[in-house]
Amino acid sequence: MPRIHKVIGSLVVVAMLAAGSMTVRAIVYGFVDTHNTFSNVGAFVVRAPSGRISPICSGTLSAEDVFLTASHCTVFFEQELVPRGYTAFVSFDNPIPFGPLTTASTDLIPVVQVVSNPRFNQSQSDSGDIAVLLVSAADTAGIEPATLPGADLLEQLSAQNGLKTASFTVAGYGVQNRVVGGGPPFFTDLNPVPRMYAFESFNALNQGYLRLSQNPATGDGGACFGDSGGPNFLNTASGRILVAITITGDAVCRATNVVYRVDTASARAFLGAYVDLP
Repeated sequence: MPRIHKVIGSLVVVAMLAAGSMTVRAIVYGFVDTHNTFSNVGAFVVRAPSGRISPICSGTLSAEDVFLTASHCTVFFEQELVPRGYTAFVSFDNPIPFGPLTTASTDLIPVVQVVSNPRFNQSQSDSGDIAVLLVSAADTAGIEPATLPGADLLEQLSAQNGLKTASFTVAGYGVQNRVVGGGPPFFTDLNPVPRMYAFESFNALNQGYLRLSQNPATGDGGACFGDSGGPNFLNTASGRILVAITITGDAVCRATNVVYRVDTASARAFLGAYVDLP
């Protein structure tokens, strides 16, 4: 499974970060969150020794002091950026200026501890690609944490044929937006980078992953580079439930969003050490 959404694995990326010009892609065929509907969705932001910041992944406040994201994001930070003097923050600002537009007015919440999943791997069935950034609860006052699912919620719904017509919403940050029409698709830089969201429909379910359609031909939108770690909400009559986090998908970001489930036993074993699970 190619992890096309991740921002790790290349010294070129580190060099681009240092220059304040890292290129990642954001929500496609979606909408800017102009009304801060997804106010608990934030960006995993790194600050270079120069003082410039860059959002590298997305995530969600899942408890007052817990920011849920992906392990491939945190492992990249720990292995590639920490040795180069970068520090970690979370920001819920919308939008977030970065690189040469870095400003002291951005509300950067210091990360107290970066916790990658020790079981993170390259497995096709369950990669353990889940992580948390621990922050101070005092810094997130006024932000309502996302609702997490009960154990095996998606299996239960699938058994009742409740996923075929389910509605999902993906949200996240990135610095590019896919543009189509009038020639080959291209990506435009967005700086400051806004929080965006899009609607998805069900595709498939397996042991560790949920696959969601983001095909614009069927009215769906979805995620792309830079949205890793961001939430995929199941929309219910009683509200949104954070059932999975963005991990990977197809290379052109217009077919399938592959997301890591947080209702499985393995995901709950990791997450339960940091949040109270239903």
